[in-house]
Amino acid sequence: MHSLMIEDRKQITITDVADVESFDEEAILLSLHSGGLLLKGQDLHIQKLDIEEGKAIITGTVNSAAYTAKREKSEGGLLKKLLK
Repeated sequence: MHSLMIEDRKQITITDVADVESFDEEAILLSLHSGGLLLKGQDLHIQKLDIEEGKAIITGTVNSAAYTAKREKSEGGLLKKLLK
């Protein structure tokens, strides 16, 4: 099961996290077991990442959260698809 909790646009807690595809202070792309999640904002930082538990805590100003389709291995990375 997946959950996404945003607290006052300053902290976001995500479950079902499988991996972090890419990150910087303006965008974080997470791989979930059910697809992908792209977070955009300012001063974004991964405060906690526990892949075994499948949980991530991210702080900063969250402007948007968008789900992406689950990728197939032959299709390339999620980031490549988003930047097309």
